[in-house]
Amino acid sequence: MKRYQNMLLLLAVVALIALPLWMIRKPARGVNSKQAVIFTGADDKAKDLVGSIAPGYKAWARPLMEPPSGEVGSMLFALQAALGAGFIGYYIGVSTTRAKMRRESGTETRC
Repeated sequence: MKRYQNMLLLLAVVALIALPLWMIRKPARGVNSKQAVIFTGADDKAKDLVGSIAPGYKAWARPLMEPPSGEVGSMLFALQAALGAGFIGYYIGVSTTRAKMRRESGTETRC
C-alpha cells in the first residue's frame, strides 16, 4: 500500500508541475503587433533597457545553455530556488538536532 501511495504522490507532483505549463494560453498580439511575452523577468527588462541606452553594447559573456522558452527558464529558476531552500532547511535541521543531542548527552563544549 505504501508503494502505491508514493507513486500517487509522485504523479500528483508531476501533474502539478506539468498541467499549468500545458494549459497556459499565450496572450493576443499587442498594439505594436509584437507577440506578448509571458514569464519574463528582470533579466529581460534589464537587457531591453541596456539596449535602449547603449544600442552598440556587445555582451562580454554568453549563457552556457539557453532554455527553449521563458516557461522552461522560469521553471528552472523555481527549481533552483526550491533546491536551495531545501538544502538550507536540511542544514538548519541537522545543526539543531546535533546541538540538541549534545545538550542531552552533556558533552557540550563551552567557549
